[in-house]
Amino acid sequence: MPILNVKVSAVKTPELIRQIADLLLDKTTRILRKKRQLTSIAIDFVDPDSWIVAGLSLREQRKHSVYVDIKVTDETNTKDEKALYIAEVFAGFAALLGPLHDESYIYVDDVRATAYGYGGKTQECRYQHPDA
Repeated sequence: MPILNVKVSAVKTPELIRQIADLLLDKTTRILRKKRQLTSIAIDFVDPDSWIVAGLSLREQRKHSVYVDIKVTDETNTKDEKALYIAEVFAGFAALLGPLHDESYIYVDDVRATAYGYGGKTQECRYQHPDA
């Protein structure tokens, strides 16, 4: 845990996939203190012609955009950690892709421990029974 769902307005390449994964793993483990071995990332690529902001494609605007949705257990990160994470992920994608449209979104989704988990167990169950 956590799971990151990512949409990127770029052409898919193995190198870019690795760079995005490295960026998100670094920020997620360093800033949000999540375990690398439990972090999953799903990356979708959207052609810049198919990503429209304010009625114009990103290609027409000569910009890129991202949408990052990371699900974390509620109450495990502070407002300051989440703010730093959002700022650094935005800056990291700008460094990878070039100019990002301001309408790029990084969403840290705090999910209740009783409604979220992996391996068939909720996070609340893991908290209540750490050795099970």
